[in-house]
Amino acid sequence: MDYMEKYHQWLKDKAIDEKTKEELREIEGDIKEIEDRFYKDLEFGTGGLRGIIGAGSNRMNRYTVGKATQGLASYIKKLGSDKKKKGVVIAHDSRNFSREFAQEAALVLNGNGIQTFLFEDLRSTPQLSFTVRYLGCAAGIVITASHNPPQYNGYKVYAAEGMQLGLKESEQVIEEVKKIQDFSSIQKIEKEEAIEKGLFNILDKKIDDAFIEAVKRQSIRRDVIKKVSSDFTIVYTPLHGTGNKPVQRVLKEVGFKKVFIVPEQAQPNGAFPTVEYPNPEDKKAFQLALELAKEKGAHLIIATDPDCDRVGIGFKNKKGEYDFLNGNQTGSLLCHYILSSKKEKGSLPINGAIVKTIVTSELGAEVAKSYGIKAFNTLTGFKFIGEKMEEFQNTGTHEFILGYEESYGYLIGTHARDKDGVVASMMISEMAAYYYDQGKTLDQVLDSLYQEYGYHYEDLKSITLEGKEGMEKIQEILRYFRENAPTSWNGKKVLYLEDYLEQKQYNLLRKVVKPLKFPKSDVLKFILEDHSWFCMRPSGTEPKIKFYFSVIGDNAEKTRMMAHNLIGEVMKTVESI
Repeated sequence: MDYMEKYHQWLKDKAIDEKTKEELREIEGDIKEIEDRFYKDLEFGTGGLRGIIGAGSNRMNRYTVGKATQGLASYIKKLGSDKKKKGVVIAHDSRNFSREFAQEAALVLNGNGIQTFLFEDLRSTPQLSFTVRYLGCAAGIVITASHNPPQYNGYKVYAAEGMQLGLKESEQVIEEVKKIQDFSSIQKIEKEEAIEKGLFNILDKKIDDAFIEAVKRQSIRRDVIKKVSSDFTIVYTPLHGTGNKPVQRVLKEVGFKKVFIVPEQAQPNGAFPTVEYPNPEDKKAFQLALELAKEKGAHLIIATDPDCDRVGIGFKNKKGEYDFLNGNQTGSLLCHYILSSKKEKGSLPINGAIVKTIVTSELGAEVAKSYGIKAFNTLTGFKFIGEKMEEFQNTGTHEFILGYEESYGYLIGTHARDKDGVVASMMISEMAAYYYDQGKTLDQVLDSLYQEYGYHYEDLKSITLEGKEGMEKIQEILRYFRENAPTSWNGKKVLYLEDYLEQKQYNLLRKVVKPLKFPKSDVLKFILEDHSWFCMRPSGTEPKIKFYFSVIGDNAEKTRMMAHNLIGEVMKTVESI
């Protein structure tokens, strides 16, 4: 069925409401818009759905949410009556239609005889992960598009272990979704009936208390917080998202007294009116927080994304000016702070482990190694870190300490199986307060790590390629680098080419091929003879292809120059494709 046939099918479908049809009638004659909305179904991928809100098969709406949920319900029922009885937790963020999509999912599950536990209001993604485990449910759903622009929303599914569905489980759900031929086959009941049957439940504040207590248990130096609390000043912004209440609460309860919230960004708002892009990776998102920090003389600035799983930070540096850290730098500092603190207090486990992704800096791994702690790599995506945590728990081989990725996601402790902006905000604040008490700024601590382990420079370049043509262009770029890429870059030979789709590592100098023990993923990584590397992959959440770069040198200026040259050469090649 082509896109025009799908368009007219939606207009005729009796299961689709009149308001949705009216939206579709408004684009009649706009062939390009109709094609973009209907050239494919919004794919239920390995993490769920994410797309632009609107009518159409390639959009986020109550019908695509209902279809995905019916597939999930069929999957749960096949797991057996025991899993079905355990029910599903549902959370949502502040985005437009998040509450409506969350309730739609609940009522479809209820229509399939599956109990649901819906939060009374917006809650963070890490709290959803925690709650699935805490209540012993069969699965979890969170309605969020994370840090995407306002026109997006999404739908993520979590396994009973509290992490996003694994590849095998996702494929099984996808198969169930594919079986749904029309929307009339979605089993949904009305809210009143669901409540009467005891299937539709609203969670109370006890879950909030349990989550905050679990987060607070990760704190290491409450004594230091108490010592500096009357002076150490923090500015925090939730960027109109879910972080406001939990982050404020946990900072207060561990002892921070001078925490100022950016008032213009404190209230939930799916339009994100004060920012172009509600992403703490983007320095422009810090504009209002920076103004407040200057007014209050803050030592630390924290921003979390709409579902509060990512954290970005600014800080007052040794010159008394405000600076920002990227995810690699923050992760490495956290690794150093946590491991050194645990060692000092005698709580560093002998079989401890940190877990990071293949596109994350090796600096944290070098720090861990110096403390006798094993560092593990996973594919990009925190669910792979969560799977590693489960492996440790099931085998007892290692004790998880910290997991992080370059895209501003961190998890300290085992209370959740996804990145947690609440615990990260607490631990970053504690870390900064500790170094403040020692008369050090975060850039000074980072410089000391560079002096010990080598200067690490990382960067990320993204190219946005939207729609059907964009998707084809992304595949063309990957095909070129897979088949025709040069064997030297920036004057350095390629030592290894790692192709995660083929699951092979090619030693180009010795002509040796070894298997890569990772799940299949459309990722290419080039490792040069000087240990610099660059990596490329299509984004799993946005219409982008991402290029990651890492260069290691013996001084800042030389390393930056080497990195800029490498980045320029790679990106110029991409432009020529």
